[in-house]
Order: sequence, then structure tokens, then C-alpha cells
Amino acid sequence: MMFLADEGEDRSIVDGLRSSGFDVFYTIDEVRALDDEIILQIATNEKRILITKDKDFGELVFRLNKDHAGVILLRLEGFTTQERAAMVCPLILRYKDQLLNAFTVIQKEVIRIRSSQ
Repeated sequence: MMFLADEGEDRSIVDGLRSSGFDVFYTIDEVRALDDEIILQIATNEKRILITKDKDFGELVFRLNKDHAGVILLRLEGFTTQERAAMVCPLILRYKDQLLNAFTVIQKEVIRIRSSQ
């Protein structure tokens, strides 16, 4: 399973996923300030699940019907980077078989997965 972490994501989440054996492209390491549509297109073309805090991706997927390989929207404001990684990484490991081509929202102690049909 491969991921693309948006530049606003915490390095601790990227590092946690990489240490669990996942291939993670972290945009901040490669390119910066790309348009959301371009980020989504890169993730889609490479069959990577996008990890982001940016709610605009929900509009791209649901209102504009943009193709995607999966989106994980993190809604974890108020937590430290380590706390977010401690929540996100185990949930991704637990639900990894359901994340491809789905729109997933992770909040404290809650994960909602909406599969694309």
C-alpha cells in the first residue's frame, strides 16, 4: 500500500507509516505549494492514498467527482504531532484493507470510511 502525505501533514505520521513498511511520498520533501487538484492527480496516477488535513479534498472528491485512489482526511486539531501519529498509524494498520478507493475521516477515537462505489 502506498500513500502520498500532503505537505501539511506531520512528519511523525510519515515516519510512523514508513517504519511500518509503507511506501510514503511526502510532498514537503519533493515539491511544495502544489495545487490541490495536482496533488490529487499525482496520488491517483501513482495509486497512492492521499493523507491530508485539507477539507478541500472532500469538495474535489464529492462535489467535483474527481478520481482518487483514496483519501484520508485527518481532523485531529488540538493534539501534538506525536499524539496524532499515535492515533493515525494504528488505525491505518487496522483498516488498511478498506482504505483503497475510499474517503476516510479520522477523528479522535473515530474512523469513518466511505467506500467509492
